[in-house]
Amino acid sequence: MNGSEVPGEPPLRPLSARSVVLSLLLGTHPPELPVRELVRLVEGFDVGGSTVRAALSRMAAAGDLRRTDTGYRLSERLLERQRRQDEALRPRTRAWDGDWEMLVITATGRGPAERAELRTRLTALRLAELREGVWLRPANLRRPLPAALDGVAERLVSRPGRPGAELSARLWPLDTWSRTARDLLARVGRARRPADRLTAFAAVVRHLLADPVLPAELLPSDWPGAALRDAYTEYQREQSGQVRAGGTRT
Repeated sequence: MNGSEVPGEPPLRPLSARSVVLSLLLGTHPPELPVRELVRLVEGFDVGGSTVRAALSRMAAAGDLRRTDTGYRLSERLLERQRRQDEALRPRTRAWDGDWEMLVITATGRGPAERAELRTRLTALRLAELREGVWLRPANLRRPLPAALDGVAERLVSRPGRPGAELSARLWPLDTWSRTARDLLARVGRARRPADRLTAFAAVVRHLLADPVLPAELLPSDWPGAALRDAYTEYQREQSGQVRAGGTRT
């Protein structure tokens, strides 16, 4: 058992060398570091240098990383993942006037893989499925819906008849999300070893990607979303300091 766990809690899965590299680069802007610096940083999370270098080579061959003149950079494919992570940490919202975004799926004849891909895309946009083919959320996010959705769905603006808080509780597992967020805050508060802290904060990022980012009017009064974001922002600041400190030594 590591220092961030207590009896009865499900253990967080330890991070592989690949996961440590990705966590560091996803939190770095721009997402590029020299090889020597990457190895130094990853070694600080109990990963051996030879293991790091082998992981970097495999990641470049797999298209996760792009080799540059001095080091490694996230591939274009993973830059989209970084963008989504950044938005999860600092969501762009606006005052909510009671309107809801609604997408009604109109395309037919799609296979299982296409349907699954569309569900993933809509979920990433923080929409939730009311019933088959009907997706919606409060219109409080400052983000356009991708133009590619025009070919598969009809976009509408609506004001549902039922209370917004009641509808939100039906669409998203708010109690479960809140309980997990509090568990993660407790874990990161207990974690002391760098590897344990990185593992806990990687779980924090994954959890924030599932935050529906609802208007305050529709959330429980003790919603822990802001506290979870603040905790990660402080950790990211610490990690950026480590990167800058390494740069001054090279």
